[in-house]
Amino acid sequence: MEQFEPDRLSAAQLAAMRRSLTGGRGALTRRSLLRASGVGALTVGGLAALTSCGIPPARREGGAAASDDRSEREKEISFSNWTEYMDTSEDEKSRPTLEEFTKRTGIQVKYTEDINDNVEFFGKIRPQLAAGQDTGRDLIVVTDWLAARMIRLGWAQKLDPARLPHAYANLSPQFRSPDWDPGRSYSYPWTGISTVIAYNSKATEGRKVDSVTQLLDDPTLKGRVGFLTEMRDSVGMTLLDQGKDPADFTTADFDAAVGRLQKGVDSKQIRRFTGNDYTADLDKGDIAACLAWAGDVIQLQAGNPDIKYAVPAAGYITSSDNLLVPAQARHKANAERLVDYYYELPVAARLAAFISYVCPVEGVKDELAKIDPALAENTLIVPDKAMTAKSHAFRSLSSEEETAYEEKFTKLIGA
Repeated sequence: MEQFEPDRLSAAQLAAMRRSLTGGRGALTRRSLLRASGVGALTVGGLAALTSCGIPPARREGGAAASDDRSEREKEISFSNWTEYMDTSEDEKSRPTLEEFTKRTGIQVKYTEDINDNVEFFGKIRPQLAAGQDTGRDLIVVTDWLAARMIRLGWAQKLDPARLPHAYANLSPQFRSPDWDPGRSYSYPWTGISTVIAYNSKATEGRKVDSVTQLLDDPTLKGRVGFLTEMRDSVGMTLLDQGKDPADFTTADFDAAVGRLQKGVDSKQIRRFTGNDYTADLDKGDIAACLAWAGDVIQLQAGNPDIKYAVPAAGYITSSDNLLVPAQARHKANAERLVDYYYELPVAARLAAFISYVCPVEGVKDELAKIDPALAENTLIVPDKAMTAKSHAFRSLSSEEETAYEEKFTKLIGA
């Protein structure tokens, strides 16, 4: 078992962050488009700080030590989340589900939208975590790769299943046991993020595009195909197309997938690798088909009936944003009550109806139908059994793998 991890960022990882800064999901606001599942945008100051210093070694074994939990005597929670990731009233002056939680429990929630990007946020709380201090936050939402890192470093507290009856019972099997947190001992998903194929049916003259093979080999699409600048999405989808499992692949498998994409670059089948900027080209038809983030598809379809999507028979890549209780948080029990609250079916439905991301709560469909029948039938929000069966997660990477793979991917896309 790995005991220590210095966790210094490599040049390749920093290059990936710069890509996300200029066009990736990390640079986007919530309601319009999806954000990076791999690495996010950095301010100039944040980038410099991460370049100049590594993260101090930290023990992994046993997770974070139990904090002095003040939940019984202090009925409060400090909750940090991304912008536009919580339901609000029509006048945007209140947050109905949070207010209902306080009314029911008496626990006041200090809700702060202070997460704009995974790396930037991690840089903000890292000094306190490394020093064994309270971050001032009892509950945070971070993407799976960062959740994995915090758990590995011992900077997340193990959750008490006795306080999570709804979460344990209602968690979708799709998200139940990621390799970085088997059995969800430290985390529960807030939402899921899916990568699919999108196409402009007018640009394809009515032809359906539903596989990576078609993206890379169909001569009618030559020069009008887009892939993503996020390594886990583009390589993961290519691995699936080649019959490999993104949750269990070798370096040789990774290299073969990169080689397959390189052929698409050399033949000029692939127009370019993009961040979120593919949406404008897809909408106009300059890109006929591409890998796409499900949230983009939902947004584009609202204004353009020619935008279609397909889930390849080989499957699709999914990631998640996750609720964690940081080490030394002072209101762990209260935070666990809030986590469990959002796994009650009516509450989960109200949240899903507002943010339109993949809901990780099993059985939410009937409740969501009471709010909006169309949303309840949308498998990009409530995956059915067929959709769930095709879902695959990109496995966790060691620091060495992260560096080596990002270097190869950066060379591929010319970034």
